Amino acid sequence: MSNTAIAFLLAGVLLNAAAQLLLKAGTTAIGEFEYTAGNILDAGLRYALQPYIVAGLSCYVVSVVVWLLGLSRTPVSVAYPMLSLGYLLNAVAAWHLFGESLGVQKLLGMAFIIIGVVLVTRS
Repeated sequence: MSNTAIAFLLAGVLLNAAAQLLLKAGTTAIGEFEYTAGNILDAGLRYALQPYIVAGLSCYVVSVVVWLLGLSRTPVSVAYPMLSLGYLLNAVAAWHLFGESLGVQKLLGMAFIIIGVVLVTRS
């Protein structure tokens, strides 16, 4: 696999992870509320106009383009497992940014993910 392909795939993973974190920040900023027929328009507008959510959705759009560039240079059986690196990034970032737990069991699972991605990309 070429360095260019790896760069595109990793950029796609990073953008996808950033999108998730931005969406979480946006939903946290809005807060929890009940969806009802009476507030669905208001709720939709709150989400659609929330800056973190707009930024997260924008990251998704760019990540798809970048991912397509990487996928055009790499077999899908190698590229797709690299998406699991996003789990690692999000777990660590969510721990740092949002105070989510990051226990031993999660860390062990993350180590298995890294090993699996390395094995798949070397095949």
